[in-house]
Amino acid sequence: MSATQEKIKVGVLRGGPSPEYNVSLQTGRNVLSQLSDRYHVKDIFIDKSGVWHHHGIQRAPHIILRHVDVVFNALHGTYGEDGKVQKILEYFGVPYTGSNSLASAIAMNKHLSKKVFRQHGLQTSPHEVIRKDMLSHSRLFGVYANLIKPLVVKPTTAGSSIGVSIVVEWDEFTKAVEKAFEFSDTVLVEEFVEGREATCGVIDSAQRKGHVYALLPIEIVKPIERNFFDYDSKYTGISQEICPGNFSEEEMKMIQDIAIRAHKALNLRHYSRSDFIVSPRGIYILETNSLPGLTHESLIPKALKVAQCEFHEFLDHVLTLALRK
Repeated sequence: MSATQEKIKVGVLRGGPSPEYNVSLQTGRNVLSQLSDRYHVKDIFIDKSGVWHHHGIQRAPHIILRHVDVVFNALHGTYGEDGKVQKILEYFGVPYTGSNSLASAIAMNKHLSKKVFRQHGLQTSPHEVIRKDMLSHSRLFGVYANLIKPLVVKPTTAGSSIGVSIVVEWDEFTKAVEKAFEFSDTVLVEEFVEGREATCGVIDSAQRKGHVYALLPIEIVKPIERNFFDYDSKYTGISQEICPGNFSEEEMKMIQDIAIRAHKALNLRHYSRSDFIVSPRGIYILETNSLPGLTHESLIPKALKVAQCEFHEFLDHVLTLALRK
């Protein structure tokens, strides 16, 4: 048996039918470039229509998957992060990185995850949900009137701040809801919380089952012309991301604790990243990303660097977790 055949065969899934397609390509590219020589790496590309490709040739998933030992899921958003691709991998019995199908689906749905957060005593801003199939003027006005302005309007099942708006006036609100419906059939409307933005990644332990390590929280200072940490701020390098953030020791510990509690409450595995607003009224959790970005501009790699953990070591760790039954 050759050295190549003895290596662990890792399939890296990237692309996918999601608005976050380009981010996934970048995450996948970064993962592919950093996987160590102990692996035999296979680049598995999924196009925008959901068709799988290997070596540039269209292949059925089961044909590709029979030639891998484990999958590194570098997809984001719809299909890759909402439980759909996880169900395919589970059906064919292929180990994969990231959370299982049910946990992924719940974490991806901002309304369902908020319910879980509240059940576990985590503070979230007041919110309501608007469904496209039950949309009416009275429903829109009821939501607008019941919540304190400004309002944050976002698709319930999209990431990377895609389709998100912050509004005050009625006309702005209706346009923001219409925009959010372009990315999801349900829209979350929540009260805007003034404060400093923070994010914190967590990683499962390989030695102690059920133990989760928190990375140092990052403070996000958005460009002065932006009213929130939007898509461009995240992926073009125009925001300032300070790690460790300029928080008090007590705030740092609270952010880390809440990130771990959110990870466990949602029954996530391997790694995740939670986003927060640190306000005078307390620390509000916004959402938890079950497959946070791993591009050069992403936050998990930046926090790993501060922790003096090489990115390839993180990849080895996550793949080790995935291969454990």
